[in-house]
Amino acid sequence: MDTDERTGSGRVRVGTSGWRYASWRGDFYPTGLPQRRELEHMGALLSTVELNGSFYALQRPASYRRWRASVPEGFVFAVKGSRYITHMLRLRDVHTALANFFASGVFALGDAMGPVLWQLPEREVFDPGTLSNFLKALPRSMGHAQHLARAHDERLDGRAWLDIEEDMPIRHALEPRSASFSDPRALDLLREQGVALTVADTAGRWPQFDDVTADFAYVRLHGSSELYHSGYSAEELASWADRIGAWARKGRDVYVYFDNDARGHAPHDAVALAGLVGDTPAAG
Repeated sequence: MDTDERTGSGRVRVGTSGWRYASWRGDFYPTGLPQRRELEHMGALLSTVELNGSFYALQRPASYRRWRASVPEGFVFAVKGSRYITHMLRLRDVHTALANFFASGVFALGDAMGPVLWQLPEREVFDPGTLSNFLKALPRSMGHAQHLARAHDERLDGRAWLDIEEDMPIRHALEPRSASFSDPRALDLLREQGVALTVADTAGRWPQFDDVTADFAYVRLHGSSELYHSGYSAEELASWADRIGAWARKGRDVYVYFDNDARGHAPHDAVALAGLVGDTPAAG
């Protein structure tokens, strides 16, 4: 936990969802900057980023090691959970899939690993039994995840990474896209398991849940007026800064990721909001 022991305030981190976008080159990324150094550039300006490649496919240990080596000490990666678990298995019978996910190389991030985000499809409605079983299956520490990862199947034979550096806690956040998750029973289950209900701004495309269900808050800003495309005005950023500051003053860490990347707004909005909430880049 990043809480400042002197003030009791939580640590606020602001970043983007992913970092490799062509439209950012020659804009957020200086002209001529090699692609292999884009994450390094981000690490000099922001304190965190959301790894979204892990959502689409199991990554390899070498990739996680390379990403960690590209950023300064203190930088944090949120890791997006596999869509095979959320969109295909739909949170059911996930033991082996979870084992494969954690055996794929996540541990190589070491102390640079932040929360794991589980994004649900809109069609996935709240079912008490399904949600309860899934939340209970999630490992809450590196040691627990290591034990789980040893149950990986043959697809990870010869490429699994099972070593951990420290038995540190693992936080989880859930991003549902069905209004059915406003059910008080869903909120109770998340609170019981200490899993954060993601606060997502989606230009009205999906519901925005405002309940904070864990000792940290997880925010995804997909665009206020046009999904993935629109930037945030100074007034909108100030409003988000006020909300985030209120959570932090209550002792909660806050992770914020801009996903309005289609027109290159995300990194600029992230730098602006980071300045408003006092999020100093790890490199600084």
